[in-house]
Amino acid sequence: MVKLRGFFAGLLKRHIWMLGCVVFIAAFHLLKGCRPVMNAVAMGALWVKQLLALIFSVLPVSVMEMLIIAAVVCTVVYIIFAVRDVARSSERGKTAYRRVSFAVAAVLTIYSALCVFLGASYYADSFQQKSGLYAPKTSVEELYKVTEYFAKRLDGLADQVERDENGVFAEDMAYIFDCSTEIYDGVSGEYSFLGQTPVKPKAMLFSKVMSFFNYTGIYFPFTGEANINIDQPSMLMPSTIAHELAHQRGIASEQEANFVAVLTCAKSGNAVYDYSGSLMAFIHLGNALYKYDKEAYAELWNSLPEGAKADMRANNAYWARYENKAAEASEKVYDSFLKSYGQELGVQSYGACVDLLIAYYNAYGGF
Repeated sequence: MVKLRGFFAGLLKRHIWMLGCVVFIAAFHLLKGCRPVMNAVAMGALWVKQLLALIFSVLPVSVMEMLIIAAVVCTVVYIIFAVRDVARSSERGKTAYRRVSFAVAAVLTIYSALCVFLGASYYADSFQQKSGLYAPKTSVEELYKVTEYFAKRLDGLADQVERDENGVFAEDMAYIFDCSTEIYDGVSGEYSFLGQTPVKPKAMLFSKVMSFFNYTGIYFPFTGEANINIDQPSMLMPSTIAHELAHQRGIASEQEANFVAVLTCAKSGNAVYDYSGSLMAFIHLGNALYKYDKEAYAELWNSLPEGAKADMRANNAYWARYENKAAEASEKVYDSFLKSYGQELGVQSYGACVDLLIAYYNAYGGF
């Protein structure tokens, strides 16, 4: 009898917790269209995430990476013990229900936290709303002009970075990471909401796994860390760092984070970051231009310095090795995740930063 009471008492507490999570999640989705509420939640969460990032910055390894490993191990161990307990129990139904309900409670708890630490920022004020710089529809002529601008910018920067015997970008990785704490100084003077206490990004130990799933970097909201794939070709690593640090500063949208990365690199006063950001800009702009005017794109490609061409060829060759079903599945999952938080363009929103690049160029005459 005592055992039975304990069993039901434990389930009651768990059900109350689960109900609380369900109510919270429902309230979040009901209020996600209320901008003032989402702004307040996102701002509060941002302070917490930035504090966590500062705390965890004293550790040389990615806490996110350790948590993911721990979560995978704990999940496997939990499943093994759950199956064993059900198999041994004389009341298999109750044992199975207890184990499953615990797992459901854990998932609901994580999703509730995700709504606060990440979801709210998708419905809060965007970079465009904070800055007043909006991305209107643009013409192919404007697209060509800005693509040409970055082609010329690359021509002036390509010889300012270290290269290997094949002419490919070969800057020291430690230097790239060390400089990352200073790159936002310039842009935060223009957009104060991008300023915060600088925190160095983390190099991922399992970077090859990230490449396998086609990830160059990950911002982890539960620790506030910007995590970087260090196995990827290094020419785009500086702009990837700038992108992940944009997320760390509250820029949720992928398209806006890409734009902020280019702008940050351009205003960093660092030739390595400036080159990487210009390369990122040319790739996005060039891909868009190629769809509408292949001859115009070919003209600009031919005008590029050999170093920039070598870098893009090396980058393409690297990622061609990781074209697989797992990467496709990962992209579909992330695409669905973005759409679940109102990012209608999904993964394709990465290309939409082109309009912001054109809008900024038109507003200021360059970067």
